[in-house]
Amino acid sequence: MAEHSIVHVELSSTHLAQSQTFYRALFGWQSQPMGADYVVLSPPSGPTGGLTPVGGSVRPGDVVIYVSTHDIPATLARVKALGGRVVQPETEIPGVGWYALFHDPSGNLVGLLKAAGPGQEPG
Repeated sequence: MAEHSIVHVELSSTHLAQSQTFYRALFGWQSQPMGADYVVLSPPSGPTGGLTPVGGSVRPGDVVIYVSTHDIPATLARVKALGGRVVQPETEIPGVGWYALFHDPSGNLVGLLKAAGPGQEPG
């Protein structure tokens, strides 16, 4: 995964099963539930995607892009130094890697993603 590339895009959904069926029928995207409250979308090329349920801090119409980074803590420190706000500190996604969320100075929610690799640990 190239440093600072867009690697994942999440769409909010009020009905995960219905949204999963919609995107599968519309674009032919493969989809795979990941737990009870998330669906991974896999187009034939480009970044992967996901469907996340509306509720809590997720509002209808929310779209979150995830950017790759090799060092989440250092990137979050730059976010704060540049006027952004950390929403979710570095958190493990078992078998996938680590993620974090921040708001940019305009209030956009943006994600960071560090993929797991052999022998890698957070940070």
